[in-house]
Amino acid sequence: MTKHFLELQDISPDKLVSYFTLADEYYDASQGKESRDDLSGKTVANLFFEDSTRTANSFYLAGRRIGASVLDFTGAGSSLSKGETLLDTARNIYAMGIDCFVVRHVSPGAPAMIADALDVPVINAGDGAHEHPTQGLLDVYTMYRELGAVEKFKGLTVAIVGDILHSRVARSLCFALKTLGSRVILVGPRTLVNKHFEAFGVEISYSLDKVLAEVDVLYFLRLQRERMSSGLVSSLKEYKFLYGMTQNRMALCKDDVKIMHPGPINRGVEIDPEVADGPNSLILKQVTCGMASRMAVLYSLIGEKSD
Repeated sequence: MTKHFLELQDISPDKLVSYFTLADEYYDASQGKESRDDLSGKTVANLFFEDSTRTANSFYLAGRRIGASVLDFTGAGSSLSKGETLLDTARNIYAMGIDCFVVRHVSPGAPAMIADALDVPVINAGDGAHEHPTQGLLDVYTMYRELGAVEKFKGLTVAIVGDILHSRVARSLCFALKTLGSRVILVGPRTLVNKHFEAFGVEISYSLDKVLAEVDVLYFLRLQRERMSSGLVSSLKEYKFLYGMTQNRMALCKDDVKIMHPGPINRGVEIDPEVADGPNSLILKQVTCGMASRMAVLYSLIGEKSD
């Protein structure tokens, strides 16, 4: 049976830890500090039908630095504009000799559809508002690097703040954190944090200030205005006043609180520049850990010792 990496909803704690262990092995190579050829002779096709900077470039470099050949494909200017279906596009690229697909698409379930149709491993690089599993993996791996031990997740409190409603990242991160035993609080306006998220086993707060003193990690989300209908946020000024991370709010937090954001950041809205670039910020470390995490996922699917 072909293996895939499509979601974190049902991942086991042991599997997450195995990715951490493998990512640790690739950490230096992910930064170009050592040469690896673990996927020599393999070809990875990155199929991105939605805009991306961090994820697309991270997967490209992760594949190259582990020895694979990488094909970058974007929907813009392709035969899709001539009426070709997504599956026909994938089938034609697969026929060129592809060992793994990395797929980002605006429609939930698109990577799974390709996985069902073709006998090739598929990695979900974000599908609509469903999940972004490699982002969730890299986020908990970043925390793991800070914590130093998996057991410490059980005493961790993480607040995910902002546009929960449209965030595939929030869903994947909730699943991963709950799998590892952490406490998760979703924070935002009622229009963006629905009660049904409690089914994920998380808490909900509509006040950021009320939770600041008790959290170990503050994870901020971008306001996805391109996915929003009007009226969900009355104004950016009001949103920042209620949910933006400022230096004044930092003074209400634990001294060692960690600040995270998956990017891109709306500076001055979700986080002020002084906080994003400050000593408590892990935002760039997330990017670094993303490389190693994605190398681990690629190797787990198509490496010689994949299981």
